Amino acid sequence: MTNFIMVCSVRPLAALLAGGFLLAAVGVLPAGAQSNNGEQKPADQQAAEQQEAQRRSVEEFAEAAKLPGNAGLPECVWSGRRIAMLLWRDDIDTARRHMELYERFGCPMEHLKIAFRCLVRQGNIDAKSQEKLTGRVHACWVNPDAPPPATASAPAAAPAQ
Repeated sequence: MTNFIMVCSVRPLAALLAGGFLLAAVGVLPAGAQSNNGEQKPADQQAAEQQEAQRRSVEEFAEAAKLPGNAGLPECVWSGRRIAMLLWRDDIDTARRHMELYERFGCPMEHLKIAFRCLVRQGNIDAKSQEKLTGRVHACWVNPDAPPPATASAPAAAPAQ
C-alpha cells in the first residue's frame, strides 16, 4: 500500500514538471525572458527587402527583354546568367548541364559566349561578394560590349627632365 501512495503523489509532480517543460519549449515565456540577440529582422523590414528584391528582378528582366532575338526571353536570361556565374566559379560540370537546358529553350549560345567574355574582361571579383557577381553578370548580359571598368589609379608617368 505504501508503494501505491508514493506512485500517486509522484505522478502529479511529474505531470506538473512535464507541463512546465512543454510550455517553455513552445515559447510561452514572458517577452522579457526571450532574447532576440539581433539575429532576426523585424517582419516589416523583411517584407520591405523582399519587395525591393522582387522589384529589382522585374526591372532586370524588363531591361533584358529589349535584347534582340531570344537572348531577352526570361528563360534565356535566367539560365544564361546562371551559366555565366557557374562558369565564373569554375563549376564547369553544372554549367554544362544548364547549357543543355539553355539550348532546349532555343537560347542563343553566341550571346552566352559574348556575355561570359565580357564578364572575364571585367576582372576579378571578391569571392565573398555574391551581389557584385550577380550585378556584373546582369550588366554583361544586357550589354556584352560594355568596356571593362577603368583601373582604380594608373601610376603617374615620371616627369621628363
